[in-house]
Amino acid sequence: MPTRPKNWQTPDLWLKLAEKNAGRVTVTLVTLDHDLAQKLEPRATSPAGRLRTIRKLSAAGIPVTVNIAPIIPGLTDTELPSILEAVSEAGAKRAAWVLLRLPYQIKDLFLDWLRRSIHPDRARKVESLLRQAHGGKLYKATPDRHRGRSPFTDSIAQTFDIFTRKYDLNRDLRPLSSAHFRRPDVSGQMQLF
Repeated sequence: MPTRPKNWQTPDLWLKLAEKNAGRVTVTLVTLDHDLAQKLEPRATSPAGRLRTIRKLSAAGIPVTVNIAPIIPGLTDTELPSILEAVSEAGAKRAAWVLLRLPYQIKDLFLDWLRRSIHPDRARKVESLLRQAHGGKLYKATPDRHRGRSPFTDSIAQTFDIFTRKYDLNRDLRPLSSAHFRRPDVSGQMQLF
């Protein structure tokens, strides 16, 4: 059994779930660039903090998946190999990715913010690549809306596949077990086990 890092309390529930293959933790990571992360998610945990979380959970024996999301075309897509390497080194066992989605009013807000605050020099490229991925639109409510379809998104998918294999991610794709699930007793407090 893996040892718990010093000065860190592992939630007993997660340990029980991990022992029965009944749960895993997913951590989202957009970028490894601290400055860009502060602009994109000013009140969120830093990339280094997220990697520490992955390390601590993994060391405690809790399976971790990393969702690289959202991938912002023309801004964070080139980080995919280095993110996959970093999360693998931190102990993550799985990874997934999602392309930036801009439904409804969010698209205008995001593009304006990108032009004014984040990377004015890349705003047109980001918008163009998103439109290519969604058939000329910034968003399509279709089953492939999380990844889009274009030569650019095909390239992201290929890069993801190559580097998940290189860094030994997504090898164990067993579904979570529901063998220990019991219907709650409606007359009283629910129990997990």
